[in-house]
Amino acid sequence: MFPTFLPTTVSQLTESTSIALAQSIEQIAICTPMSTQPITTTYVHQGSGGTPFLLIHGFDSSVLEFRRLLPLLAGDNETWAVDLLGFGFTDRPATIPLNATAIKTHLYHFWKTLINQPVILVGASMGGAAAIDFTLSYPQIVQKLVLIDSAGVTGSSPVGRFIFPPLDYLATEFLRNPKVRNSICRTAYKNKQLASTDAQLCAKLHLEASSWSQALIAFTKSGGYKSFKFKQLSQIQQQTLILWGDSDKILGIKDARSFKLAIPNSKLIWIQDCGHVPHLEQPHITAQHILDFRHSI
Repeated sequence: MFPTFLPTTVSQLTESTSIALAQSIEQIAICTPMSTQPITTTYVHQGSGGTPFLLIHGFDSSVLEFRRLLPLLAGDNETWAVDLLGFGFTDRPATIPLNATAIKTHLYHFWKTLINQPVILVGASMGGAAAIDFTLSYPQIVQKLVLIDSAGVTGSSPVGRFIFPPLDYLATEFLRNPKVRNSICRTAYKNKQLASTDAQLCAKLHLEASSWSQALIAFTKSGGYKSFKFKQLSQIQQQTLILWGDSDKILGIKDARSFKLAIPNSKLIWIQDCGHVPHLEQPHITAQHILDFRHSI
């Protein structure tokens, strides 16, 4: 059975990993200092033992992004994935300005409420920028850092230049267009066959959540995650694993080397024959690198 808070179209999922992850999504009310009202937050929690993994999804995405990776990590390790404030199926309170600071504050209180011990933080694409921001702000929480084709060097989403009235509505409607989303989905993969009907549904299911358009506009207008300066990245003291698809057509491959140069205690591993989403295109290889990194000294 699927959770009742998910859109009814969730029943159209066909891939076993997608169905299993969707069925395991939970909700919890997270109290933060940003509002007197708690924020209903969606997350997945599987596995036990070891230092917990905390997985952070990319721009305009959800926990479903980790449908293939999370079960592989959770086999012998406690693993969490959470929908960031303003994204996925987590609430989008109109009273809270949606920006990087609010996302970080919400993430901290999610961690404090449910995990409350050091984690291995794993961020993909924009989630990598969120993970870097969190690590710089709460270094005592993050034991190790994993960046998967991470944003944070190039800067915000290019759709931002269209987010002003009346083009803000047109921009989000453009992103809602099935042909546009399918094209983005295909671009993310090197192997286009993986951009299946199921993958496309996973990538757009959260669009049916309340206030999706308003939240996306608000976040983009805030500036989103701007590029981190070399000096900021050099302050990351945690061991950092940088995983990057060698055929990334979303961010390219130049930023991978920039991260490697800037972050002192970092290691760059190229995921061969792979696009922007190694955790979806090469999940077993990606999981093995992360699990090996967990034990590294």
